[in-house]
Amino acid sequence: MTKKEAVAYLKKNDIQFILAQFVDIHGVAKTKSVPVDHLNMILTDGAGFAGFAIWGYGTGPDGPDLMYKGDLKTLVKMDWMPGYARIVCDGHVNDKPYEYCSRVVCKNAMDKLKKKTGFTLFSGLEPEFYLLKKDPVTGKPSPAMDSDTLEKPCYDYQGLFDASDFITDLVSCVMESGLDVYQIDHEDANGQFEINFTYSDAVTSSDRYILFKMAASSIAKHHGYLASFMPKPFSNKTGNGMHMHLSMGNGKTKNAFSDDKDKRGLGLSKLAYQFMAGVLKHSRAISAISCPTVNSYKRLVVGGADSGATWAPAFICYGDNNRTASVRVPYGHLEVRNIDSSANPYLVTAALIEAGLDGIENDLDPGEPSNLNLYETSAAQRKKLGIGQLPQSLDEALDCLEKDTVVKSALGDNLSKCFIDIKRQEALSYARHVSDWEIEKYLTFY
Repeated sequence: MTKKEAVAYLKKNDIQFILAQFVDIHGVAKTKSVPVDHLNMILTDGAGFAGFAIWGYGTGPDGPDLMYKGDLKTLVKMDWMPGYARIVCDGHVNDKPYEYCSRVVCKNAMDKLKKKTGFTLFSGLEPEFYLLKKDPVTGKPSPAMDSDTLEKPCYDYQGLFDASDFITDLVSCVMESGLDVYQIDHEDANGQFEINFTYSDAVTSSDRYILFKMAASSIAKHHGYLASFMPKPFSNKTGNGMHMHLSMGNGKTKNAFSDDKDKRGLGLSKLAYQFMAGVLKHSRAISAISCPTVNSYKRLVVGGADSGATWAPAFICYGDNNRTASVRVPYGHLEVRNIDSSANPYLVTAALIEAGLDGIENDLDPGEPSNLNLYETSAAQRKKLGIGQLPQSLDEALDCLEKDTVVKSALGDNLSKCFIDIKRQEALSYARHVSDWEIEKYLTFY
């Protein structure tokens, strides 16, 4: 889209305001509303923000302004906000791309990958979320639909039908905004849904994931509900994952991760095995970024849920169609499963690229696939097979990240330090919090 085409697009769709949008270190959308007549300002100087007011931007109240410059190819209308369009922006300070901007970090990683391999990373994201309502008296959340009570509700027609007004609005709005939705289902827990949209280059996929979350949250409110991407809102229900499907291409090669001659029968090329080996090698450190909250580690465990399983992979290995492994191989590409819906997609992508490049540059091999149901194996069996375990707390994941120079380099020295500091404080705050469980357990016990 040229600037002239953008002006015509905005006029045709009766757009009055443009949201100059970016994310903070947590991957939470931040915006400024700019009257449509000032589109040129967003594209040139950029919309101005005070970095000190935003999580993870490495500046104090005496620091320079952050100028967010719009990427014109991301300009889309927002049907759930009549009169508004969104443009995704890259952060600049003193007219240079800013090292604390997540999208800049992701784009730099993509550029590095292309320079070293000649390929672009493509990703397809599978966001899971809960559609909930809150009790007006207690404030406790529950599934939005009272009828959504089945013990095993996954793929249930009735659960999808009862939420169809919300689903229809959400899907139609995001499709109008450029997301090609190709399937929708009721997920494994009551009130849980997954909506899949077509893969694209990994930066664009990240942009679209943020737009999807913005739309889901806003449209749920219009219907009197809330959409939650919290990793584990209910202790006895499955958590919200955000599985990421990966492949590589260059416009000439259809899929550089695919090879029908693969002796292991998984349809993977040597490049794919090298990339995957790097991801597995660094997966404990990547967990701090892919599962970035204290709540994430209540999902990333082995154990039962009301419907039978958590679906969250806690073990470091790969398998054919094995959903208990951290990397699954649907023939010819990779699915990284140890990512949850709270992750910042730009930072996860950057970390995966850096880990994958380590695998490529050092000709790593991931070994043979594991097609066991790892939920049913013992620690001794997994040790014998050489299968490690992902971190079981945010602090443990951060310890791994601090020691992993490869994954830290994906974020850069300053942003990785900032990320670790903020997340350490989050973990400390949680550790000091006195929960309802503790009150019930100990108040009169001693």
